[in-house]
Amino acid sequence: MTATAPWDRVRRAGSRLTTPLHPDDYLRLVNPLWTARELRGRVERVVRETDDAATLVIRPGWGWRYDHRPGQYVGIGVQVDGRFQWRSYSVSSPPRRSGRTIAITVRAMPEGLLSGHLVNGLEPGTIVRLALPEGDFVLPDPPPARMLFLVGGSGITPVMAMLRTLDRRGTLPDVVLHYSSPTPDRMIFRDELAALEERHEGLVVDRRFTDADGVLDLADGGAGLERICPDWRERETWACGPGPMLDAVAAHFGDAGLEDRLHLERFSLDLGGDGGEGGTLTFRTSGKTVEADGATTVLEAGESVGVGMPYGCRMGICHTCTLTLVAGRVRDLRNGEQYDQPHEQVQTCVTAAVGDCTFDI
Repeated sequence: MTATAPWDRVRRAGSRLTTPLHPDDYLRLVNPLWTARELRGRVERVVRETDDAATLVIRPGWGWRYDHRPGQYVGIGVQVDGRFQWRSYSVSSPPRRSGRTIAITVRAMPEGLLSGHLVNGLEPGTIVRLALPEGDFVLPDPPPARMLFLVGGSGITPVMAMLRTLDRRGTLPDVVLHYSSPTPDRMIFRDELAALEERHEGLVVDRRFTDADGVLDLADGGAGLERICPDWRERETWACGPGPMLDAVAAHFGDAGLEDRLHLERFSLDLGGDGGEGGTLTFRTSGKTVEADGATTVLEAGESVGVGMPYGCRMGICHTCTLTLVAGRVRDLRNGEQYDQPHEQVQTCVTAAVGDCTFDI
């Protein structure tokens, strides 16, 4: 029989003494990270990387697993103006099973409510909510003998986790990194990359400053990808950065018939594709209905007729938007999966109607 952890025994005993309150209600008064109801973390440090980017070092609480794969992202929820806002950010620190902290590196975007707050307004000691690591943009184990990274801006963050992992193992193979940044001052991890390049003869970093040099034209013969990495066709490639850059990379590799060698990571949620046939959405408690096509999310449809729809991240991470599907069928716009069981819980920010639907709100 597996031995019960001491704190588990304390919580079980406490549950008999604190009913109707949960022992978590008392334990989190002692330490806000001691709760099993949700994953939490405490911001230990905020490290300025550039004028508009910072690394948040976070100590997760109960329920966290320090076994993420290099390149994965986590969800983080922070209270801004009385409401929790959720976003996902790549983990920039390497996995450490014996570690006590993780790090995410964030660039403040002009239109980004949460990113600006994380970079410029978050104080050490702040308690945040967390979602476990996810994502397939990861470093394989063992890594390929030859690797190519194409990154732009804050797209360096998941790649940095991979490079730090290889550096920690002392096994950094033949790696070419092309890094586009508007200016040298805005290049995140600039000094650390220079130190890695000096320490590992197998690492070559090609830097491009787009304010002065313009955007890289991958197909531009000796001035494009051929210059950066002449054997790019034989390498496994990871690309992360702004949408237009990734579109160009995907098209270039597609034209060369090398899609199977390319791994892409996009920072924005793509809800494209066939969302279904649409239908009439009924919100039975509110007494409102709306016609929606198969590309309009249930959340957007409800908001369009004034239903007080709950939401958080609007990206399918935090589950704040979850509602009960009373009748009908919806499709998940991320992967095409359909849900049609009565009283099933569905995420309205990433699902669209497949026929008429009724929701309990």
